[in-house]
Amino acid sequence: MRTIRPLLAAVVAALAFASALLFGAAPASAHDAAESTSPASGATVAEVPASVSVTFNNRPLAIGSGMSVTAGGENWADGAVQIIDNQAVQKLRPGAPAGQYTVVWRVVSSDSHPIEGTFTFTATAGSTTSEGATAGAPPSASGQAGSGTVPSAGTAAPGTPVSEPAPDASQPFPWSIVAFAALAVALVIFLAVTARRKLAASNDAEGDKSAE
Repeated sequence: MRTIRPLLAAVVAALAFASALLFGAAPASAHDAAESTSPASGATVAEVPASVSVTFNNRPLAIGSGMSVTAGGENWADGAVQIIDNQAVQKLRPGAPAGQYTVVWRVVSSDSHPIEGTFTFTATAGSTTSEGATAGAPPSASGQAGSGTVPSAGTAAPGTPVSEPAPDASQPFPWSIVAFAALAVALVIFLAVTARRKLAASNDAEGDKSAE
C-alpha cells in the first residue's frame, strides 16, 4: 500500500494541474482593454479636434457607453458615443475653446463587463467650426492638420492621415493550454492504470501468502 499512496497523490496533483489550466488561464485573458486614444493621452494638438476616440482590442457594446470631454468646467461632448468597429467615438460641439481637455469614458466590453478610463490633451487653438455650421459639413483644411480626429464614416476626409487597419478583434484559441491539459489527462490515465495494476498485483501476492 505504500507504493499506491504516492501514485494516488500524483493523480490528484495532475487533476488539479489540468483544472487550473482549463478553468484558470482562459478567463484571465478574456476581458477587453483600451489600446490607444485619439488624441493621444497627454498630447498637444494644434486645435480642438472635431471628435475624440478610444480604440479597444475588441468591439465594445453600444449600450451603456458614455464620454465627457470637459474644458473650463464645461462638457463639450455633442450627442451620444458612436461605436465604429473597435472604436468609441465622441463628437465635440462647435466653438470649443483652446486649453486642456479631460476625457472620461465608459463602455461595456464585448464580454459584458463595464470598463472605464480617462485621458487628457491640450489644444493650442479653439475649434475652427462655427456655431452655425451644418452638422454634416466637412472641417476646414486647417482643422485637419494635426488634429488627430477619427472620422465617423468609413472614408477619411481629404488630407487626413489614414490609420493602420485595426487588429483582428477575435482572441486566438489557446491551443497551448489544450495541449498541456491533454498531457495532464494522459498522465492521470497512465498513473491510474499503473496504480490499479500494482494494487491487483499486491492483492494477488497477499492471497498467495494467505493460501500458504
